[in-house]
Amino acid sequence: FPIDITFKSTNPFGWPQIVLSVYGPDFFGHDVVRGYGAVHVPFVPGRHKRTIAMFVPESTSRLQQFTSWFTGRRPEFTDPKVVAQGEGREVTRVRSQGFVTVCFNVM
Repeated sequence: FPIDITFKSTNPFGWPQIVLSVYGPDFFGHDVVRGYGAVHVPFVPGRHKRTIAMFVPESTSRLQQFTSWFTGRRPEFTDPKVVAQGEGREVTRVRSQGFVTVCFNVM
């Protein structure tokens, strides 16, 4: 999807990121999260291609896994800042879930 954004900054530290949340139907037709990922927006002019590793949060016990599968309510992040910042994610159980490729045309 083409996105047109203009940024102005004196310091590229903490440059904006694009946070992706991919959803799709499961076996029962419930709309569930298929992956989260984030990438920094490049600030050098030109065409940039980035591959984003996607991940999904997992339940911590077998009972929670069965309950979430049965009810169609899988674990999700409520705040996208968790994906972008990464603080506190070291205690979150996640599983790799594929890749998404993004192309940037920076002027």
